[in-house]
Amino acid sequence: MRDMARSVAPYRSTPIFDERTLPAALGREHRTKPGVWGVVRVLEGELKLSYVDPPKVLIVSPDSPGLLLPNQSHFVEPVGTMRMQVEFYDQPPEL
Repeated sequence: MRDMARSVAPYRSTPIFDERTLPAALGREHRTKPGVWGVVRVLEGELKLSYVDPPKVLIVSPDSPGLLLPNQSHFVEPVGTMRMQVEFYDQPPEL
């Protein structure tokens, strides 16, 4: 039987950013650390999440979070007005 008590919680989260407060570094190519998964959560609006290798672009919205794998190069770009946050996990998160 599947372990229903297992709950994966983030060990850290960024502050909530909007299109004006989003750090410039997140708009440039960067990567998650080895052994760290990230979940890009959009609270309002939309955000473009671009993976570098292999190239892929997702539109992240409140109903569709973006998953970042360990050591995965990526960058983000606001699509109009938005609010977002990134959660960090030390094991694969459930979306």
